[in-house]
Amino acid sequence: MSQEQTAPSKRFLLILCLLALAVMLAIGAWVWGRFGVAYLRPFGDQEQQAVFFQGGGLKLPAELAGPGKIRVVHFWDPQCPCHKETDAHLNYLIGLYRFSGVEFYSVQKPGSEGEMLPFLRGKLTPLDKLEGMESIPASPAIAIWDQKGNLAYAGPYSEGLVCNSSNSFVEPILDALSANRSVSAANTMAVGCYCDWQSKEGS
Repeated sequence: MSQEQTAPSKRFLLILCLLALAVMLAIGAWVWGRFGVAYLRPFGDQEQQAVFFQGGGLKLPAELAGPGKIRVVHFWDPQCPCHKETDAHLNYLIGLYRFSGVEFYSVQKPGSEGEMLPFLRGKLTPLDKLEGMESIPASPAIAIWDQKGNLAYAGPYSEGLVCNSSNSFVEPILDALSANRSVSAANTMAVGCYCDWQSKEGS
């Protein structure tokens, strides 16, 4: 049998490569939409600010307090443009930890109206409010309680304009708590894209 008959033709290899490329693009598009990356937007310089987060006064509702699973509370404002990228990161966190003994809750800014982005709906249990949440200066913000019911962290998801695993404060804390290591970081300073949590009247 000749070499020409056994070796794949150049046309066949080209078609095969194009098919492989099409499959990769389709998978990329699915990941783009599924994990919220499609909602990422650049932030303007006017949205960057330095914020000091103090969460020492935060307390879970009585029915959630005390020993149990790791509890994560997401503080969000539907009118805040800074949430677009943080929400994608939060969706990643839920997929990574929700089957590892971590429960996810959310608190919406008092007086605000709006819905979470479609890829987050139904993945967090909404709470009306948390005691001490008036101490939160800005959102997006997150609070984490350990298995003993102690507040382990309160503050931003990350620092800077890009919110992802590379500059996140959250993954190292969840990993440490999952390994039964103690964490205490209720006060955090960060520079990034944040929106005021309290209304202008201070209510």
